[in-house]
Amino acid sequence: MPTSNRVPGFVASQSGLQFVNSFPHEADVAVNIAMYGEVKIGDASNGLCGGMVFTVRDLYEYHLPPLADPSPPDPGSPLFKYIVSRLLASFDLPEGILKYFEWMNTPDDDTNLWVAIRHGVGWHTIVEEWPKVKSDIDSGHLSPLGLVTVYSPSPADLGLNHQVLAYGYDLDDSDHLLVHVYDPNTDPSQADAVVLRVSLNNPSAPSPITHNINIGHRVRGFIRVDYSPHDPSSLEPASPD
Repeated sequence: MPTSNRVPGFVASQSGLQFVNSFPHEADVAVNIAMYGEVKIGDASNGLCGGMVFTVRDLYEYHLPPLADPSPPDPGSPLFKYIVSRLLASFDLPEGILKYFEWMNTPDDDTNLWVAIRHGVGWHTIVEEWPKVKSDIDSGHLSPLGLVTVYSPSPADLGLNHQVLAYGYDLDDSDHLLVHVYDPNTDPSQADAVVLRVSLNNPSAPSPITHNINIGHRVRGFIRVDYSPHDPSSLEPASPD
């Protein structure tokens, strides 16, 4: 039976931030990865997608109106600092970054290893991560997704991954899944049409994900990112006396 659901009251073009993910050089973060040492990630000029995603969810969780400013905040401003702090939270250091890196070094489909099977990114996405995302949406919560875009052994490529915010889904009788997402890279005027598409039929085989997210890479799989709320009340305009 087809199933659909949406997070109540969330409209990407209105509920998301009203500027796109474009910032100057700022906010490097360093994380230690075994055998590679210290790796810098999170240069603001490469985007603050995770911080924007967490900020939007914070506003929704605290029942606050969306921020109306159409321009990216200046470095050093309260909103910029807030987004950067939420970017760091979205990395879930060190476990979150290590999970991205593990997926970057995992094939798309399952691999037979003598008497064992190494599950691929498709299996982990469909069997492990999608049920968590569905549960979030079914319980009325937005669900941050980490999109793994590359197959690479280089930690320097961690920055090629991306984050979006799932707010709805449609699943048809053939187990073809459509996930509706807020994408920080997409202009608000087109935000309501951004989706991920994947078949859930055969998790062990390659399960291509098609999308119209504003990135220059394919999406190999998605991780449901752990989220803890943070009060964004300080970002709201002061009430007139």
